[in-house]
Amino acid sequence: MRISWNWLRSLIEADLLSPAGAATILTSTGLEVESVEAMEPIPGMLAGVVVGEVLTCVKHPDADRLHVCSVNVGGEAPSQIVCGAPNVAAGQKVLVATAGTTLHPHAGEALTIKKAKIRGIESNGMICAADELGLGNDHAGIMVLDASSVPGTPAAEQLNLKADHVLEIGLTPNRSDALGHWGVARDLVAALTHRTGAKARVLLPSVDAFKQDDEAVAISVEVQDTAAAPRYAGLTLTGLTVGPSPAWLQDRLKSIGLKPINNVVDVTNFVQHELGQPLHAFDADRLKGGRIVVRKAAPGEHLTTLDDKDRTLHPDDLVIADAEHAACIAGVFGGAHSGVSNGTSSIFLESACFDPVTIRRTARRHGLNTDASFRFERGVDPEITVYALKRAALLLKEVAGARISSAITDIAQPWPWVEVELRFAKVNGLCGMAIATDAVVRILEMLDCRIVERGMDGVRVAVPPYRVDVLREADLVEEVLRIHGLDQVPIPERLMVPPVVRASTVAEDVHRNITGHLSARGFREVMTPSLVNGARTLKLGAAKEEALVRLKNPLSAELDVLRPTMLFGLLQSAAHNLARQQDDLRLFEQGRIYAAGKNGLAEETGRMALLITGNAAAASWRGPARKAELADAKAEVELLMERIGLAKSTTFASSEHPLLSATVEARNGKQVVALMGEVKPEVLKAFEVAQPAWYAELIDVELIKLMGRGKTTYGEVAKFPAVRRDLSLLLNSGVEYAALERAAFQAERKLLRAVGLFDVYEGDKLPAGKKSYALSFVLQDTEKTLTDEQVEKAMGRIRQALEKEVGAELRG
Repeated sequence: MRISWNWLRSLIEADLLSPAGAATILTSTGLEVESVEAMEPIPGMLAGVVVGEVLTCVKHPDADRLHVCSVNVGGEAPSQIVCGAPNVAAGQKVLVATAGTTLHPHAGEALTIKKAKIRGIESNGMICAADELGLGNDHAGIMVLDASSVPGTPAAEQLNLKADHVLEIGLTPNRSDALGHWGVARDLVAALTHRTGAKARVLLPSVDAFKQDDEAVAISVEVQDTAAAPRYAGLTLTGLTVGPSPAWLQDRLKSIGLKPINNVVDVTNFVQHELGQPLHAFDADRLKGGRIVVRKAAPGEHLTTLDDKDRTLHPDDLVIADAEHAACIAGVFGGAHSGVSNGTSSIFLESACFDPVTIRRTARRHGLNTDASFRFERGVDPEITVYALKRAALLLKEVAGARISSAITDIAQPWPWVEVELRFAKVNGLCGMAIATDAVVRILEMLDCRIVERGMDGVRVAVPPYRVDVLREADLVEEVLRIHGLDQVPIPERLMVPPVVRASTVAEDVHRNITGHLSARGFREVMTPSLVNGARTLKLGAAKEEALVRLKNPLSAELDVLRPTMLFGLLQSAAHNLARQQDDLRLFEQGRIYAAGKNGLAEETGRMALLITGNAAAASWRGPARKAELADAKAEVELLMERIGLAKSTTFASSEHPLLSATVEARNGKQVVALMGEVKPEVLKAFEVAQPAWYAELIDVELIKLMGRGKTTYGEVAKFPAVRRDLSLLLNSGVEYAALERAAFQAERKLLRAVGLFDVYEGDKLPAGKKSYALSFVLQDTEKTLTDEQVEKAMGRIRQALEKEVGAELRG
């Protein structure tokens, strides 16, 4: 949000500090000033340019088109200046750029004026045309000023040029009270007064001059939905002339990045950004039946809005209608038919307080985000509704010649102030420092809170309605602390942080372990939104409608569902990188997936997801590039299981998944702990990923449970040699390596250290339905050297187990 320093300064009575100093104070109160930008209507503000009076003007002796002038620029003696303008003459008041001045012409590069000889005549400056000063395009001759101009007056003062500074505030969603210059001024004055003792106060422009001029037009108002419009006020103004706004009003709007439109619209924008209260002006002559009706839209009702789009309204949309049809979408966007035009002479001016939820849903439903909806969605102050109306009416009298032709209609529901108990001990406890009780009370009063009751131990505080975020005791403590100064909280010389010994495995440890491992394996961590496109999710079959967790008020129709899988975010990241020639990707993300649970409550579970696409190995002198395949994803899962101590108890089996083909799931006992597979082509196409990709997903909660059951042990490096034996086995095609490994370890628990697969053969030399595996077995005793007899007995037990468990046959 942009705040004009000059505008802010006009609302504060105090000897204020600089814009940078104010920015520091505001940031410390929670209104973070992200930047302070100097705004100059003309670069350099015409420094060095002054008013001059041409005393004499004679022709140059050696040039027909030049004149030699003697100019009084306010110094002790006149300056001699050679001028080529055809309209220069003695007695004129002009603008003179003295020697050393840098000008920024309307077109071209900056120009520094120097003393020079022109055709042999010394010239000590330049009499300027408008375009040379950056004041326009006119170069027909020099600028001639009013005869009353005083020589030596700086040009910026003569032309009433005013520099400004713009404070860019990163406003948090809860601070709707600071969505105008008035709200920012309130915080600045409170902090300045409390911290420095300065006598400062906020100046609200007076509306005492407001009075009804006549009864030319009467517009009746009916509010049918008081829940959606708890306060609605309006009045009629006639006899106005729509046209350009005066310079001061245009300058105010331009300073915060708004484009002036006409005096009526500009006044509503001005009041909105001054007070934080949106207004809307209707052309009164276009309101059918002379009525305003605040109601919900009728089923199938249409409205052409100011952007000339025909919109079908939803029955939950609040509209401002006349006697026949909707005139605008309340609090969001005006209608084209009832809008102010150059021919408008009478308006109905609206100031209202609408229900934030109603406005938010309507704005999202129609894909609209306006300055008005931005404020109404967060909550506006219901107690300034009429004040804002009066302020705008008086401004329209001033800038558009309007007459107030009706009394104010104000239909309001009760709006109580929330009362909160505040204990002084709680203030000191949460702040970590002692704040005087009188100071606490004074701060709250400066923030417009009312002290309902005060005792020795605390106060009961009534919170103004515009502070929609202050509902608890802790909220009041925060208000006190931010005005007192977060930087005032003392920091001890030493911070004592005792070590914490945890008896059980926690999620943070697992994530840190896995993240470090994957990073070392060449994966890059990504973070993607938890919101996905519901329509695409259903189309791809990632989840059924009843399992989806939908947002009630989505920010966008494209992001309306909480993700049921981590795959979509990884594919979006892959597509982003592939579009930038990053073809070989290894990505991972730790996050949560969501599903609709029992009793309408959403269930969320942690996941660690991996995506591999492109080459698994780059081309080099040692060989060509190797494309990634399912085995790479499976290998990464196996390594992860080994890293966290679950490798020996993990088995793999074929499975099915709606988004994956050739799916494999990893089990630890009966519990599925991971799944992996190739992403289906239709899923890749939906995310514009034009090359195969492999996906793996680990279930955090199950891994943590399993890790908690095991114990990490250690032992010394074996002193005695290991022995390797190989077996070539004939197997049924459906037998998996994991079954062979499991059978071998069950048969020889004491000596077997490792099992490896080093050759696979399937071909016409084997019987149909058969395959050949060559396995290595490493045996070792930690206490003595193995004898041949011990090795043969161990291998015999292993062979018998393989024959019995999987039907293996020993090949010669």
